[in-house]
Amino acid sequence: MCSFYTNLSVFSPRKLLYVFKAPSLTVTLTNTYTRKNRENFYIGDEYMGEAVLVKREPLWTKEFIALILANLCMFLGFQMLIPTLPVYVKEIGGTSSNIGFVVGMFTVAALFIRPLTGNALQKFNKKIILMIGTAICLLAMGSYLFASTVFLLLAVRILHGAGFGITTTTYGTVVSDLIPQARRGEGMGYFGLSGTIAMALGPLIGLWLMQAYNFTILFLCALSCTIVSLILTKLLQIKKSPQPPQQTSGTFLDGFIERKALLPSLLILCITLMYGGIGSFITLFATEVGIVDISLFFLFNALAIAVTRPFSGRLYDTKGHTFVIIPGVIITFTGIILLSYTTTIPSLIIAAACYGSGFGAIQPALQAWMIDRVAPHRRGVATATFFSAFDLGIGAGAIIFGFIAHFTNYATVYRYSSLLLIAFLFIYITSLRKQKQGDKTKEKAVG
Repeated sequence: MCSFYTNLSVFSPRKLLYVFKAPSLTVTLTNTYTRKNRENFYIGDEYMGEAVLVKREPLWTKEFIALILANLCMFLGFQMLIPTLPVYVKEIGGTSSNIGFVVGMFTVAALFIRPLTGNALQKFNKKIILMIGTAICLLAMGSYLFASTVFLLLAVRILHGAGFGITTTTYGTVVSDLIPQARRGEGMGYFGLSGTIAMALGPLIGLWLMQAYNFTILFLCALSCTIVSLILTKLLQIKKSPQPPQQTSGTFLDGFIERKALLPSLLILCITLMYGGIGSFITLFATEVGIVDISLFFLFNALAIAVTRPFSGRLYDTKGHTFVIIPGVIITFTGIILLSYTTTIPSLIIAAACYGSGFGAIQPALQAWMIDRVAPHRRGVATATFFSAFDLGIGAGAIIFGFIAHFTNYATVYRYSSLLLIAFLFIYITSLRKQKQGDKTKEKAVG
């Protein structure tokens, strides 16, 4: 009878799960679903007990959709400035070294503010923190209109980086609370899509506004995106932060760094070190090998990420992180090697698709795995730790591989960067083996 009930629930044509309760039998299939309604269950005319109809927890709630749209608008405004700010620096009399400072100070500000934000998320209302971060971004976007010197622009970039660091750290924490645990990989994949869409459209929109109109119109449009993000944030109903245990012990650094998030953070550091090197020099690489339209790399990279993330998210939920991360690393490695040897548009497109598919699978899987490893009340600090490593990798990657590029060509730089993926696999597989050995030791101790 037990086997019959289990099969009936699995093969239900309505794709719902049933839990049956009878005087002599209770069958419980899962504890990650929400009870909806009850009905009597019969086989023929024989009453078999009470059936409890349960359904999967919803992912696409109003809050989840609003958060995705708010994140999309925030990133869209940010991405509009990526290809256009260097031109603006030149226009107001800046030099090439000034461009590096203007771009870099944003990352530095975001990197320093993230640990403080993670600590604050444990103690204060998350919605208030999110509103403050978005308001700072709004102030920075408006200030671009008046940044007529390099010094003023640097100050605005520091302000913008701080606001962006607060906002994106809080987004990552809030969305991890909203997504049902059983659908965390899928949910993170969809949430990450908003940033991917912004990454694909933002630079194109920014360049078009700069060329067709002027920088004033560009900054006003970026400001409008941030205003929409602030309105959507205001409408959010955010859960209260889970309360930590009454008696907690730890060092001062535990308030700013989550130790259980260090492994996923180290792995994302490997990925973004490589990403920083590739992204910073892709235009110069294209000139080096004679490819004219490098925008195709960004387009097909973004398309591959968009296609991969929903699929890889569901695979994470059903099979676990190993089934996503290892294939993702192999595909990314293939893409980088292909890119380093590419000299034609077709090979560039294939390399971009491989690279985007791999990165699109790895990043949300690592983020979901990081959230799974930590206690609910530590998600803010964990998210800050993770994204600090993300920012550090992009900034340091550009510097390290820029130094290497002085002694060789960009194709060779890309081949060197692929070694980081080998280091990634070594760290990841070693950690899995240690975890298995630890589990076996615990089983023996219990037995």
